[in-house]
Amino acid sequence: MHPEAREEFLAAIDYYNEVEPGLGMAFYSEVESAIVLIENYPDLWSEIGRGIHRCLVRRFPFAVLYSKEADRVFIYAIMHNKREPGYWCDRLSS
Repeated sequence: MHPEAREEFLAAIDYYNEVEPGLGMAFYSEVESAIVLIENYPDLWSEIGRGIHRCLVRRFPFAVLYSKEADRVFIYAIMHNKREPGYWCDRLSS
């Protein structure tokens, strides 16, 4: 997972915990479930460009953006769907 993706994931957990106690854990669980599905079925979600796939997270307005690599998937962003699209693209070169 890209370090900035980890940071935005943790920030979203904190945000949801402030909104309602326990909601951050629900968000965490939904994202983790999406990641497990991605790891097991990386071809299930369509490519949105540049070798990046998008898996929508259940219950929350987020998506996991990832690429398939030879022996793993790499997560570039845990992206809020209402955030500026493409903000994460500079991560492709890092």
